[in-house]
Formats: sequence, C-alpha cells, structure tokens
Amino acid sequence: MKTIAIAAILLAATAMAPAPPQPRAVMIGLDGPDADACHAIGEVSGLNRRGDNYLSVRAAPTARARELARLGPGRRVHLCDATDDGRWAGIVYGRDARQDCGISSPVSRPQPYQAAWACRSGWVAARYITTIAG
Repeated sequence: MKTIAIAAILLAATAMAPAPPQPRAVMIGLDGPDADACHAIGEVSGLNRRGDNYLSVRAAPTARARELARLGPGRRVHLCDATDDGRWAGIVYGRDARQDCGISSPVSRPQPYQAAWACRSGWVAARYITTIAG
C-alpha cells in the first residue's frame, strides 16, 4: 500500500512540474547584410575554479533548458545572438578557436544558424563571456 501511495505522490509531482523550455535557435546575420554573420568573438571567463569550472551550453536561454555541452575556461566562441535583457548569449563554437563555422562572412538576412561540420550552437550565461574581438 505504501508503494502505491509513493508512486501516486511521485506521479502527481511530475504532472505539476513545468515542461522544459522549447529549444530556441541561435540567430546569425542580426547586424545586417554588410556585417559578418556573428558580431564578435568571446572567451569563457569568470568561472568558479573551486566549483564545477565549466559553462553550460543550453538549448534555450534559460537555466531550465536542456544542457547541450560544457565549455571550460578560455574556450573561444563566436557571439551571434543575445536575449533582450543581455543575460544570455547565443553562441556558435567549433572544436577549436580556428574553426570558422561558416559565420565570418555576411549573410543576406537574419536566419537560424545551421551547424557546419564539427560546429555547434547554443545559449550561455553572458556574464561568463568576455568579448575579445569585434
């Protein structure tokens, strides 16, 4: 009987939990057709070395969104998009900082980033990114 009661409580708690946010594409080309598809290059910084020491890349600009990857200190990323309040940055990144990921040239109109080979995109807390170029 206790097992049934516990199962009922867990089921009710799960039903009341909010659904995870829907993924949100990182947009490129937001600075117009005469500018690079992404406006700057940034570097992961300011992480807690005594903590996890990584920056979570998320599927949407919220801490409740699914984690896609983890980036360590000093990792370079392309800054392409941002939330209106500036708290989240939409990034594109490759296996290393030398990868272009197809975003260093202009695009004709704003559009969702379509991952180039070995490149990814997602959202990170902007306070952990320092702009180093752009």
